[in-house]
Amino acid sequence: MPLSEQEQRLLEEMERGLYHNDSDFVATVGGSSLRPNYRSIALGVLAVVAGIGGLIAGVAVQQLWIGILGFVVMFAGVLLATSPGKAARRLSSSGFSSSGKSSSGTNGSRPSGSGKSGRGFMDRLNDRWDRRQDGN
Repeated sequence: MPLSEQEQRLLEEMERGLYHNDSDFVATVGGSSLRPNYRSIALGVLAVVAGIGGLIAGVAVQQLWIGILGFVVMFAGVLLATSPGKAARRLSSSGFSSSGKSSSGTNGSRPSGSGKSGRGFMDRLNDRWDRRQDGN
């Protein structure tokens, strides 16, 4: 079901307000060009499965410490699977996440990149949105 004209205008106004007021948040959530670390995901899933097995085994043999150990292994597996890889930690610690943000944060203008090949989808989409809004 399409939005009415008034709803579309309200949504566009809310998006502009979010972008202009919280440009740091928009840049942070905008997406990243990093690939997921499939090794960490696979190891995390295996740890979760092993933790579930330990939890069930602890309940089956009525040993509380085995169940607790299984839960800890499950929790560690989830953390391992959802944590960013080493490359993402290196980039965030070197200040990569703050380099694409607007310096003043009040005008909402995004710095133009030197080439579009290294930029993410959301950056290009935001630039197109800015060009469209500046044209109105």
